[in-house]
Amino acid sequence: MWTESSKSNTPSEEAVVFDAIKVQKLLIPRSQRRKFFLQFTVMTFTGWVVGGITSIALENYFLQILPPAVLQQQPSSYGLVKFISSVVFAIIFAVDQALVLRRYLSAWWLWVLVTSFGWLVANHVSTAWINYISSIAHSLNKTLSLEDVIFFGGLSTLCYVLSGIWIGFIQYLVLRWHTAGAWWWNFLPSFSHLCISIFVGLLSCLQELIPVVSRAQIFYLSGQALTAIILGVIPAIGFCRLKIDSRRMIASK
Repeated sequence: MWTESSKSNTPSEEAVVFDAIKVQKLLIPRSQRRKFFLQFTVMTFTGWVVGGITSIALENYFLQILPPAVLQQQPSSYGLVKFISSVVFAIIFAVDQALVLRRYLSAWWLWVLVTSFGWLVANHVSTAWINYISSIAHSLNKTLSLEDVIFFGGLSTLCYVLSGIWIGFIQYLVLRWHTAGAWWWNFLPSFSHLCISIFVGLLSCLQELIPVVSRAQIFYLSGQALTAIILGVIPAIGFCRLKIDSRRMIASK
């Protein structure tokens, strides 16, 4: 009788596992959300700035050591230089984010791979479409009206926004192995791009308040800062909403 009652009062291993799932259902625990949000945003901003400076410096270095005749006779050389600088930027940007995510994603190195690759694909696709739209606008051989400017500008912005789906999809391929119900991550980078377009557009409306002498520099730096902050804030919020896949937790137990 004593043995039976003691067995009935002892929780089973299965019950312990499911209790652990209830407690640890969030990828980022509630107690760590604020810290994670700040760290991820700061590291994303740092990666954007450091990656940008490094890629620009590397591109200028290659353009200085390559003879002008080579660049003129082989235009593909300039494209190769641009590609190398883009790869360096993407890796630095992804590594900075991974330094924060390694506490929560076991295969954090995959985040570096997919984020770098996704950014390169998205950047290439959006640039190609924007250049194509720009060529159509120039082929009209006329001064564009306000309606034309809005139309072609809207198409370019749409291409930029939709290019984020490439990043989201490739990142989702990693997140789906760690989290459950993360399908909406496919569209999160596009939402980030949309916010960037809106805020940079609003910033451009304030250009008249900036002195002409330093207007271009201030507008460029402010746009880059806004972009880096948004690319950190929105994914950080997204990570705080992700939930751990219960099947993986059961398997690990």
